[in-house]
Order: sequence, then C-alpha cells, then structure tokens
Amino acid sequence: MTAPMFDTDHVRSLFPAFSAPELADLVHFENAGGSYACGFVIDRLTRFYRTRKMQPYGAAAPTRLGGEEMDEARTRLAALLGIARDELSFGPSTTQNTYVLAQAFRQFLSPGEAIVVTNQDHEANTGPWRRLSQDGIEIREWKMDPATGHLDPEKLADLLDEDVRLVCFPHASNVVGEVNPVVEITAMAHAAGAFVCVDGVSYAPHGLPDIGSLGPDIYLFSAYKTYGPHQGIMAIRRELGMLLPNQGHVFNGDTLYKRFTPAGPDHAQVAACAGIADYIDALAAHHGVAGDAQPAARGAFVHDLMRQREFEAMLPLLDALKDRNDVRLLGPADAESRAPTLALDLGRPAEPVAAALAEKGIIAGGGDFYAGRALSAMGVKRENGVLRLSFTHYTSDAEIAKLIGALDTVL
Repeated sequence: MTAPMFDTDHVRSLFPAFSAPELADLVHFENAGGSYACGFVIDRLTRFYRTRKMQPYGAAAPTRLGGEEMDEARTRLAALLGIARDELSFGPSTTQNTYVLAQAFRQFLSPGEAIVVTNQDHEANTGPWRRLSQDGIEIREWKMDPATGHLDPEKLADLLDEDVRLVCFPHASNVVGEVNPVVEITAMAHAAGAFVCVDGVSYAPHGLPDIGSLGPDIYLFSAYKTYGPHQGIMAIRRELGMLLPNQGHVFNGDTLYKRFTPAGPDHAQVAACAGIADYIDALAAHHGVAGDAQPAARGAFVHDLMRQREFEAMLPLLDALKDRNDVRLLGPADAESRAPTLALDLGRPAEPVAAALAEKGIIAGGGDFYAGRALSAMGVKRENGVLRLSFTHYTSDAEIAKLIGALDTVL
C-alpha cells in the first residue's frame, strides 16, 4: 500500500469535534457505530436549516437553492462512487433501505427461488432477506468458518445454482472485520445468474469504494458513518432498479432514485451529504491531487490514503493484542486484510469493560452490535458480547497509545 505522508493534524482540523472542550478528554473508539461529522457537512446542514428550510425545487431562490443542493449531493457522491447519478438514492437508514429492497424482491421472486445470505452479517443485511422465507423464498446460508470468521468463496460455489436469484454479503463484517473479495464473489454470483447485494456499512467509512469497478448490483452504506448526517445511501444498477417493482409513490415510478424511497426524503440531510464530497475533495487537494482530477480518481486516491493511514495505526494495537491470553480477537490479525474494527471476546461480559474504559476517557462499545448470528457462530456467548474498538483515519497515534494503556489497566 503506497500513499503520501498523511497529515493527521490537518485532517483533524476539519472535524469540529476535535476542538470541542467537552470532548477534549475523550477518545472516540466507537466509530463503527457512527463517526464524527466533518465541518463541511455541519456547515451545509446548518445553512439549509437557516435559509432553505422549505419545500425544495420551487421558483423562489431559497427553495430553488435547496433543491439544487440536494441534486448536488447525489451528483457528486455518485461520481465519487463510479456510478450514474440516478443510480444513487437516499433513505432514512441502511436498515430501512434494505427492508424496502426486500419488499421489492418479495414481489419480484417466485416461491422456490432462492436467496443466499451469510451468518457474518449485521442483522440489517440478513434479517429482512430471511423473512422472505414466509413467502416461499428459499433462504440458503453461506456459513463462515467458526474459528476464523472467514467467508470462503468455495463454500458459496456449493450453494449456487439456477434457483439462486440474489446473493447478499458484507464488504466487511462489523465484528469480524475481514475485507471480503467483492469482485470475486460478485463474478461468481453473476456467472450463476444471480444479482448481488453488498452491505458496505462497515467498509465505506475507511474509504468510499469504486462501486462501478467492484460490480455489485446493489451497494449499501450509511452517511453517518462516513462523516455525514444520519442517512442511508444506496447504489442500485439501473437495469435491476427498473426491473424490480416500484416501492415509491406511483408518480415516481419512472425515476430510479425515487423508486425505493416510499416516504419523502429528508431534504436537509440529503443536501448536507454534499459535504462528504467536499471533505473527500479537500483531503485529495491537501495531499497533492490536482483540482481538475476526475471525481473517481480523487475518490480512489482518498480511499487509498485512508486505508494506508488505518493500516499503520492498526499495527501497534494488533501487536499489543496478539500476545494477550485474556482476549480473543475475532477475524484476522493481519492489518492489510481487515478494517480497523476490532471485536474482542473477553470470555466475560464486555459492557462492564467498556464502562471501565469510559472512566479512563475511552469511548468503546460492548455488546452484540446486531451481529448476534456471527458471534454465536464463532462461539461467543450472546450474554457476554464483545468489546469493540473501532477507529478511522482521523484517529491519532497518541489516541492509539492511550487506548493501549487503558486496555492494559482494565484487562
């Protein structure tokens, strides 16, 4: 992995949280539950509520500008993701977006046809699909290795046949952390005649993916974990999106990005999502990318920049954990093959340990994180859960060191 020297101080200056006095003594290691919002997003959201808070797309200047800002968010994010503008849509959350998709597939599929899901997933990308068994859809489970949490593509091959219409899996699990080979898995599923739905919620915060190159038919992630407001973002290929039954208002049926949004969009939060693109452009420019570079190139550069920084930050933490006999790290101990979301099986309830860390200024999480199927498959007691430590590119070396010191004390 190669990238220019990462300017941590500059990056942190773009997040108001790092200058907030009430947060000065706290270190954020629960980013998998939601990252800090960058200043660009906060500024856009504030401006919308101050001067645009009315029905958008009208003739008067404030309403016209509000609509233009919503369109800007869709246009710029789609370009960064390598997809067409109308292939990107917003919803109240990724869970809600997945539920709406599942209803569309419920109408689209026939009894006896099959969907493949995994037991590595967050419940949002497995529960809605599993419920379709009530309508006669066969649900096939692609099981991960119970010792390592690894999803073996060869095991998927055993599940694929002409009855499988959809394969659903995570880009990275929110507890296992391993980055799954989306291109390889997608190619296998497409060769078998199946569509592909990827849950990118736990991957996208570590660098927006080039969805166009990865190839899935559906890719889902959450803006509030990619430094933005509380919105779910969905990319869906036009061919599939127009094939599935419309789930929106009847008069929106011909507009791809409205077909899977039953309720009206949150105007202010959609508009504020353009701030995510502002942030990525600012990182690219500060680290040497010319302003006239194509959006996909800027996005790819920042993706690699973030991943390189997180790789370097993970190394001391993984080194500190690997020799401990009082914790079990779920997923790979290799920094290059995982996202910086580390779940630790302590063999005892994790929530009290998270509370002990909080007393030392460390914000971490304890519980099952809606990944109960994955934890059970790996032999973690549901009542214990795991201690989850998750960070992003804006986490400093000093914060990593503070976490390691605190872990030594509480464990």
